[in-house]
Amino acid sequence: MRTLKYTFLLLSLTLFFACQEKITKNEKTETVTENIQNIEVNIEGMTCEIGCAKLIESKVHKLEGVTYSNVNFEHKIGHFSFDSNKISKEELAKNINGIAGGELYKATQITLVNDFKTVQ
Repeated sequence: MRTLKYTFLLLSLTLFFACQEKITKNEKTETVTENIQNIEVNIEGMTCEIGCAKLIESKVHKLEGVTYSNVNFEHKIGHFSFDSNKISKEELAKNINGIAGGELYKATQITLVNDFKTVQ
């Protein structure tokens, strides 16, 4: 009987503390609003549309926080939208520079823009 009481007490304490921890975690949860920014990036080193421009576009789009990725090979410009709470424009440039071992592509100029210009 004594063992049963201790078991019940131990189980009750475990549940009590488990519930307290869950409540504490929920109280600390904060909602962070997205801060979407648009940038134009001049990219040097591209030699083709499919192998270079599309590769950069795909790799950048897969980064956490990136919501839009488009690279124009002909004009050597990339347009990217991203949540600045998750990734910075400097981190985006660093990732572009690091594609293919870091020896092919170079993000040379990063410009913060409101809207992307239509490139013909």
